[in-house]
Amino acid sequence: MGGKYAAEDRAPAVFIDALLNAHMIGESGFTWSPIFTAGWIDGRDIARYRTTRYTTRDHIWMVAGGIRLHYGAPSAWYQPLFFSFQPSLHTGRTEALSSSYEFTSTLGWQAEHWMIGIRHSSNAFLHMPNRGETMVIAGISFNP
Repeated sequence: MGGKYAAEDRAPAVFIDALLNAHMIGESGFTWSPIFTAGWIDGRDIARYRTTRYTTRDHIWMVAGGIRLHYGAPSAWYQPLFFSFQPSLHTGRTEALSSSYEFTSTLGWQAEHWMIGIRHSSNAFLHMPNRGETMVIAGISFNP
C-alpha cells in the first residue's frame, strides 16, 4: 500500500506483489526474481486539469510483470536492497498516466516480513503528457 503524489495532490493506492524464487546471474553476486504486480490508484479532482485532454479523475487498475534484482551474499547488510523493473498495462488515462502502458520501477528494502520503497510509473516519453506517478510504498510479506 502507498500514497502517490502528482502535482502535490495525494491519493490512495494499493498494490499486491507476487515475488517468485531468486536465481543467480552467473558468478556476479546478482540475483533476479520474477515479480508480478496488480494494483489500484485512486483518481482525484484537480481543478487545473479539469479542461485538459487527460484529467486526473480516472481510477487506474494496473497489472505488471518483470524482474527484481538484489546484489550480495544473503548475509550482507545491503542484500535486502532491491531494484525492480516492470512493463505495465492499466485502465484509465490521467495527466500522470496518459497511455495504456507504462514502465514501473521500484527501489526498496525487503526485510523478512516487511518492505519499504519508492515506486515510479511513467511511459518514458513515448506518449505525452509524461508526468508519471511516484509513490512511497510500504508493505508486509507473507512467505507460504
